[in-house]
Amino acid sequence: MRCRKWDTARVGWGREGVPVKVGVLALQGDVREHARVLTSLGADVVLVRRPDELAGVRGLVLPGGESSVIDKLARSFGMAGPLRAAIAAGMPVYGTCAGLILLADRVTDGIVGQQTFGGLDVTVQRNAFGSQVDSFETDLVVTALGTPPVHAVFIRAPLVLETGAGVETLAALDDGRIVAVRQGPLLGTAFHPEVSGETRFHELFLAAVRAA
Repeated sequence: MRCRKWDTARVGWGREGVPVKVGVLALQGDVREHARVLTSLGADVVLVRRPDELAGVRGLVLPGGESSVIDKLARSFGMAGPLRAAIAAGMPVYGTCAGLILLADRVTDGIVGQQTFGGLDVTVQRNAFGSQVDSFETDLVVTALGTPPVHAVFIRAPLVLETGAGVETLAALDDGRIVAVRQGPLLGTAFHPEVSGETRFHELFLAAVRAA
């Protein structure tokens, strides 16, 4: 199976013939890297910090960073409730690393009082691979994306320990540990495609936005 050859200048365009408007939650983390990838794919990107900005986008990326910090800032900025409501209403959302933790319904080792936005019927372990010095890179076979393999960068990465019945495993390490999942319009990866030049997960996210 070969990966579909996208016209990368139009991947982010909707049926109306104009770029789809998507957001990147811009409270903390690698916001610019995600915005750069989405813009390169033709999307109209909004940096989302307030509820009114969230209301104006058709999909959202939750970036990597520190999940507990993003959680606290989301509550301080009045974003936690609107984010949960948008996810529950079916907004396509893609979370990388910390973003995956924030999308998870359950976190095994969160700090005291840590909350998530939820939506993904998964259990996630934070910092499952150790500290920053234990970061690593590897190639992953992702059948949904075809070939070539995905070069994945893991930085203080989480791990999906359990998945619910409606969750599709998109990628796993050689030992079977799950590192990418999808459930309806929700997509999560434990790694950082936005820092390795890999765009196909963002293309998958934009396809969900166009279909929503």
